[in-house]
Amino acid sequence: MNDAAPAPTPAPAPRRARVRAPELIGKGGWLNTGGKDLSLADLRGRIAILDFWTFCCINCLHVLDELRELEEKHRDTVVIIGVHSPKFVHEAEHAAVVDAVERYQVHHPVLDDPELATWKQYAVRAWPTLVVIDPEGYIVAQHAGEGHAHALARLVEELEAEHEAKGTLRRGDGPYVAPEPVAGALRFPGKALLLPSGNLLVSDSTRHQLVELAADGESVVRRIGSGERGFAGDSFSEPQGLALLPDGRVVVADTVNHALRTYDPATGHVETVAGTGRQWWQGSPTSGPALEVDLSSPWDVAWWQDRVWIAMAGVHQLWTWDPAAGTVEVAAGTTNEGLLDGPAAEAWFAQPSGLAAVGDRLWIADSETSALRYVEAGDDGYVVKSAVGTGLFDFGHRDGDAAQALLQHPLGVTALPDGSVAVCDTYNHALRRYDPASGQVSTLATDLREPSDAVLVGEDIVVVESARHRLTRLRLPEEAVRVDAVAHRTQRAATEVAPGTLRLDIVFQAPGGQKLDTRYGPSTRLLVSSTPPELLADGEGAGTDLFRELALNPDVTEGVLHVSAMAASCDDDPANEYPACHVHQQDWGVPVRVTADGASRLPLVLAGMDAEG
Repeated sequence: MNDAAPAPTPAPAPRRARVRAPELIGKGGWLNTGGKDLSLADLRGRIAILDFWTFCCINCLHVLDELRELEEKHRDTVVIIGVHSPKFVHEAEHAAVVDAVERYQVHHPVLDDPELATWKQYAVRAWPTLVVIDPEGYIVAQHAGEGHAHALARLVEELEAEHEAKGTLRRGDGPYVAPEPVAGALRFPGKALLLPSGNLLVSDSTRHQLVELAADGESVVRRIGSGERGFAGDSFSEPQGLALLPDGRVVVADTVNHALRTYDPATGHVETVAGTGRQWWQGSPTSGPALEVDLSSPWDVAWWQDRVWIAMAGVHQLWTWDPAAGTVEVAAGTTNEGLLDGPAAEAWFAQPSGLAAVGDRLWIADSETSALRYVEAGDDGYVVKSAVGTGLFDFGHRDGDAAQALLQHPLGVTALPDGSVAVCDTYNHALRRYDPASGQVSTLATDLREPSDAVLVGEDIVVVESARHRLTRLRLPEEAVRVDAVAHRTQRAATEVAPGTLRLDIVFQAPGGQKLDTRYGPSTRLLVSSTPPELLADGEGAGTDLFRELALNPDVTEGVLHVSAMAASCDDDPANEYPACHVHQQDWGVPVRVTADGASRLPLVLAGMDAEG
């Protein structure tokens, strides 16, 4: 007989909350399914990951790339469903969603939800948001922002094992049906450059190449790049901006490779000159040897003040690369997303995507604020100013005085001979003009399809019509085109909150097998501000707790809370001296309205499930 005390029974693993997933509905219908409408019943037995995205959002594009490896590795058990949820009016157009799915090579089914019906059913508050549904149709996790691929991979493996054992996992081909390939010289070109030879160099972004066209803008002279995603040799990954260096080389913003490359038209040689191929995250170096510092989705480049300026769309900043010194550094912006002018180090941008240098000014198409801005060199350093645009949520097509003029997600800007600038007003399908001398905004041309860049060629302006896959030559008009003014605000419904104190909770649960990394101090960060600033009587600013008591100003009844959260988690293995660590990060812009019966708590899910929800 064994008198030893029985071993303690191990505590059961915590059960996941059982929340039934709402049905998938969207007025725009389904893409990449061969014409079939999908329902949750069609996904039963598979692990479904809903990716709430919109194609203007750089963070959403980062997540599309993060998901590619997971999608390929677990193709027989996982179905990724893109739920396209528009911010801008243009993004609610079905044809634009079709274009974006091809442009960004989305290889899974996409639900076009122009009225945000599924977004509301799932209580989503931010782009991008990922929701995981298990094979029995229950929501088991939610993640907002970037950096969750490792957590999703672990969760998928756990769900595969759990439901394989239960007999509820169904393996096999998914519902994705690839569209037919389309021929043509260009496919969603991004930017263009006039070469000294008179030919035009174009970034053929979706085909991961550069294309040199003859002076007619149509005849292909040569293609540069393998045509497949890659970083080795002469391969590119969705290249965008182009700029001519004084030595005759062209610097290329190799956007999805998070790098700058150079191309020598004389020899055909392609070389990496800045970036590591890895995406920059908070806490990474912001200056140093160019080939040792990470970058984040460089979208355009321009030669100004004896160096290359970089529109770093992925982190809402401007950086510079100094070819002589071989270094990169931040030149303007804090990484906070928004529109804030002032000294360069304090300014806020939102996906700067187009640059044009002229004299002592660097013009910027700041896409997410629908703004035209510029950096000016002064005696006390660089200063950022706005010419057109007011913030993240106001956009439209309105000419006249710049203080009230509206753009919609511009991607390109071009200096004109008379001192004015042309703006590729991408989501308005128009070429606009801003005259600094008069302070007036006008429309030069309409009926362009997602213009993303323009270059001067003699007395003409050649526009990159990205969604028509071509270059379009226009004679610069002496008179502007008259258009009916229209103004928009983002269509997301405001969250009703109670007056007084509002408890802000960032919901974060470290992925299985990981814990918060506190070896070198706090591993979390929370930054809060508001538009208008008067909305918050107390609670703005930075801190390390993932919660905050916000005091609302009783004299302000509506506005937007800007919230930025970051958490770093590491593998929880005491035996591992160098555990792998991961950064989870998201920015929210939450429209709020103060009402008597509103909520006194605002939960924002960074990763996990809200236990109080």
